[in-house]
Amino acid sequence: MNVVTLPYPGFPTDMQAQFMVLLATIQGNSIIQDTIYPDRFTHLSELDRLGANLSLKDNTATILGGAKFSAAPVMASDLRASAALVLAGLKAKGTTEINRLYHIDRGYEMIDEKLLQLGAKVERIRGSA
Repeated sequence: MNVVTLPYPGFPTDMQAQFMVLLATIQGNSIIQDTIYPDRFTHLSELDRLGANLSLKDNTATILGGAKFSAAPVMASDLRASAALVLAGLKAKGTTEINRLYHIDRGYEMIDEKLLQLGAKVERIRGSA
């Protein structure tokens, strides 16, 4: 699947990080090209730590699908990266620790409580990095 971010009504750049997690887990190769914010790929290295097979050249990420995520300590760099890391962490085998998760609170109010209501096994450790 190929995705290109575009101004409304095109594919939103705000969703490319989360969509990348989905594309990493399905079979096949995909490409995401971000034409809005070419530097919005800070989550790649952290997703890679969890087991995604990704590469980046300029404003285009290549995703080799079929990843089996495994737990790892990761660091959120912004709101969108935080959401992507939470999704990948939920899919990962084992316990994933996401540092600097406070970024997520700017756009996803009480996400941990909402995920718990859906049956997810999550815990927010207050006062940690």
